[in-house]
Amino acid sequence: MKYTLLTGSLLLFAGLCIADLHTDYDHNVDFGRYHTYSWITAKTSNSVWTDHMRNDNDHALTEKGWHKVPSRGDAAVSAFGSTTNEQTLQTYYDGLGGGWFWRGFGDGTANTTAENTPMGTLVVDIFDGTSKKLIWRGVDTKSLSDDPEKNTDKLSKAVTDIFQKFPPASKR
Repeated sequence: MKYTLLTGSLLLFAGLCIADLHTDYDHNVDFGRYHTYSWITAKTSNSVWTDHMRNDNDHALTEKGWHKVPSRGDAAVSAFGSTTNEQTLQTYYDGLGGGWFWRGFGDGTANTTAENTPMGTLVVDIFDGTSKKLIWRGVDTKSLSDDPEKNTDKLSKAVTDIFQKFPPASKR
């Protein structure tokens, strides 16, 4: 029972560490005055992903009532996507009674292996179109898989998650 609870707790903690979402904004900005946006740049290491990222952001902003214009929008959008490998260590215990909390009996051994986990990070910045000042930022980090189709779905979900509470409440 303890082993099951420990395993479940560790998996939950690992899941929280793998998927990480942060948004921040200038609390002095009235987001109610922004209705149009233009792209500054959208960049990833893979041109196919860049197109998906741009389209997903366009869709999310359109759903929020913003309209894309070719240039000189009320706001300017920039998005960057990157992938990295994070190394995780897994330790396995063998022998009678081996475990994380007590040594047990006999001469059990511990084996540690390193695994590379691909991580994807998406950063979306929104700037004031006139002052060029950063007014909002969303960052989402998720683990990736070896399946490109799943990663495309994860990218779409990341954009949806980033814009979930966007725009911040307007100042009145």
